[in-house]
Amino acid sequence: MSDRHDSGPRTPPVRRYHVLDRASKILGVVLIATGLHLGGGTPAGLTVAALGVASGLLTVLINRQ
Repeated sequence: MSDRHDSGPRTPPVRRYHVLDRASKILGVVLIATGLHLGGGTPAGLTVAALGVASGLLTVLINRQ
């Protein structure tokens, strides 16, 4: 047994969080633009754009206390 208590997911340092946040948003915009370029109504375009949305929302789930 361990005396260590985990209070949930680990949080990154503030500076690292901001870098990760901006990188994920930029990647999301690039993927959405690529999906639109491939054709917004095609399965490939929709898939790439959906990955862009997911990338842009990546850091929303990170708890930064």
